Amino acid sequence: MANPSIPEFALETSGEQTVLRVVGDWTVRTVQAVDDGLRDLEAHEGALVLDAAALGKLDTAGAFVIDRTLRQLSETPARIEGNHPNAENLISQVHAVTDVEEPKRPPHGGLVDMLERTGRGFMNMLGEAKDTLAFLGETLVTTFRLVLTPWKLRWTSIVSVLEEAGLDAMPIIAFLSFFVGMVVAFIGATTLRDLGSEIFVVELIGFAMLRELGVIMTGIVLAGRTNSSFTAQIGTMKMRQEIDAMQTLGLKPMDVLVAPRIIAMVVATPVLAFVGTLAGIAGGVMVGWLALDINPALFLDRLQSNVPLDQFWVGMSKAPVFGFVVALIACRQGLNVGGSVQSLGSKTTTSVVQAIFSIIVIDALFAIFYMEMGI
Repeated sequence: MANPSIPEFALETSGEQTVLRVVGDWTVRTVQAVDDGLRDLEAHEGALVLDAAALGKLDTAGAFVIDRTLRQLSETPARIEGNHPNAENLISQVHAVTDVEEPKRPPHGGLVDMLERTGRGFMNMLGEAKDTLAFLGETLVTTFRLVLTPWKLRWTSIVSVLEEAGLDAMPIIAFLSFFVGMVVAFIGATTLRDLGSEIFVVELIGFAMLRELGVIMTGIVLAGRTNSSFTAQIGTMKMRQEIDAMQTLGLKPMDVLVAPRIIAMVVATPVLAFVGTLAGIAGGVMVGWLALDINPALFLDRLQSNVPLDQFWVGMSKAPVFGFVVALIACRQGLNVGGSVQSLGSKTTTSVVQAIFSIIVIDALFAIFYMEMGI
């Protein structure tokens, strides 16, 4: 005699009807044993009958599996036989719930849909801006409070972030900036050669790298490299509920996770921008020496004479702001990660896109400001 706690089924077909016999307990703990076999059943023609005479315990999970199988076997409703106390009631309830169709949207024209998407996107943008400003205020208050009480700073975390986001990023920033300097020098040489003014490539490289490209390349690399790393780290901690455990111990995530990254990025970004600027100028020197016959000593002397030092400080003034923005967006998106891997990937992508967009917009605002100041 079979153990009644183990679910079993048998399918009997004839010319007029198909009978599905279910035996044992069909509950959430046992129904997995027959799930694969039920999925392999093929549809049959004729009337469908469910024989529940030998059915034991039944809950909504078992009722769902039985109802799904009945739908799979025939499109017509099945007749239930047997004196089970709640089989017919549970199966009919599950059938009614799963048979509900999602309400269809009323048909609209393309213009209405476009306006609806535009409005929804605009409201989402306003909500995102509001939440970002709130997080910015909380971050500034926390950071200033910790800076004024340095004995409360987590120096180990700050040094670790400085190494990860600063020292480890230095080679790739120098490498990319070097080739950007070469590209700018080649473009300038090609354009100025027609005018017989190749020597002005020195000024072009100086103004471009000192004022804009050095710090811009640094910010974009940090947005793609460090920003995604911060978001993934904090998001993973959020998924594993480590942040909840941290709060249970009385530790504040803003103090432990956000402030050290903000401080480290504000300190490291100007150094990285300085290295990127030097590498870009070195690329220009290389092109001037090999392609334009401009001696490196002459290049550097002309650069020092014709490019004011304030251009260097214009570029350096943007670097701490870029570092702060990159770390701010990364930490905020990391703390917004939900409990799924899909949420982690989505927030990481959003973080990188927002960081790059913010860097470009802030650089444009700086350019307008310095233009109005006459610098």
